[in-house]
Amino acid sequence: MTVSVYSKDAIKELMQEGFPDNVAVISFYDPPTRRGVDKDCQPVDYSGKTDRVFQVAVNDIDISILEDYQLTYETYFTEADELAEFIYRAKADGLDIICQCEYGQSRSAGCAAAILEHFYKTGISIFTDYKYYPNQMIFHKVFDALVAEKARQEG
Repeated sequence: MTVSVYSKDAIKELMQEGFPDNVAVISFYDPPTRRGVDKDCQPVDYSGKTDRVFQVAVNDIDISILEDYQLTYETYFTEADELAEFIYRAKADGLDIICQCEYGQSRSAGCAAAILEHFYKTGISIFTDYKYYPNQMIFHKVFDALVAEKARQEG
């Protein structure tokens, strides 16, 4: 299973040039604000490209400002367990995974690092690549959810 990181612009370009077969997508986008939905923050439409898409609206924030968003570590990114199931199903089905967010640097990089670390112990490759700034909370939430999903599957 290969795990790739893309920005919104790069994935749209890939969709025009030829989207790969045999791929599942994890797509992060910004949630609506109090003022409504920002047109630039809409999720990417993967219709006709793949039906294996996990889209999640989650802010790209650090633990130090969770309270500013009326969140706690427990209430931030509550979809992580469901995402872990999605990742395990994709791997079992022999799919590659694309992690995509707005700039392809933080949320998607944190998710990719967690997947790579969990399955291959190579997540550090994302952290040491200077084009990425992996979101630490996304990394930990996804990694912990993958560990829990593995334990659940092993029974």
